[in-house]
Amino acid sequence: MGLDMGQIQPDVEQGLDKLRQQIDTALEEMIATRIDSGEVVELSGRVLLAGGKRLRPIMMCLSYEIAGGNDLSKIMPLAMAFEFLHTATLVHDDINDGATHRRGIPTIHETAGLSKAIIAGDWLFVQGYALGGQYNQDIVTNIANCCSSIAVSEFSQIDHIQNLKTSPEDYIAIVKGKTAGPFASGCRSAGIVAEASDEQLHALEEFGNEIGIAYQLVDDLLDLVGDDQIGKPRGTDVHEGKMTLPLIHSLTLSHGADRARLAEIINNFDDDLLDELIQLLEKSDSFNYTKILINNHFERAINHLSIFPTSGAKILLENVAEYATTRKL
Repeated sequence: MGLDMGQIQPDVEQGLDKLRQQIDTALEEMIATRIDSGEVVELSGRVLLAGGKRLRPIMMCLSYEIAGGNDLSKIMPLAMAFEFLHTATLVHDDINDGATHRRGIPTIHETAGLSKAIIAGDWLFVQGYALGGQYNQDIVTNIANCCSSIAVSEFSQIDHIQNLKTSPEDYIAIVKGKTAGPFASGCRSAGIVAEASDEQLHALEEFGNEIGIAYQLVDDLLDLVGDDQIGKPRGTDVHEGKMTLPLIHSLTLSHGADRARLAEIINNFDDDLLDELIQLLEKSDSFNYTKILINNHFERAINHLSIFPTSGAKILLENVAEYATTRKL
């Protein structure tokens, strides 16, 4: 399954597919060396290897290269570490959300039960930390801070479930910790491996941060206006009570009967109300507002890369950034 890059050059797509395949192979080999450990590896490995876009490890490999790194074997364990950690959070997220499928396959808690799913997530976390622990203290601290921020943001998100007073600032704070943080931390860590300058490390971190925010905003839109290919039914976030940016924006701008109805739909959502919800969001121009923000974050991200010289890796990284912020929109 190649990256769906739209109208990009065939050689760029080929370069990204080759990199993704290298990452997949490394992950498959690592799972194969541990498969004797039994069911926990089998269940965890199934989720880890079920596809996925590999955006974070791909961005890390390319960040390493644009910062002057020239030996991918030096970055690959770290890129895998972030993919293991990311997958661990997905396993635990699916438990919290009561999700039945992930990447087209049944979730672990559906097939093996809640207790085993929690342990499988823990196993994936441990593997991620073991891979990251091969690197210096700066990187280990980076990973620890990133994982801590994910936990803090998850708590905050739970506290904001169906909270109609959630502000854009609350939302961005959650996104920075939960989604953007791993992008930012991964890109910065890759720069450390490449022995990048402080200025370059800052640029890579900010690039990852901006792309991570844009990526989440795209997810918010796809939940409402996407198609079946995104892998989850439309309106899933609303069902789960998550206050995404289109909802927050519309609640802020709507007044009177429209706002009262919007609040009622959010608090008592079912699939039959999706069309009416979309009409209210369109009336407040919340989809266009979200698209403008996505583009703003994308442009800021690309600007952060301007300190790096033009290279094949830089072109690939810019294309990955564009894919992450335009997929299926």
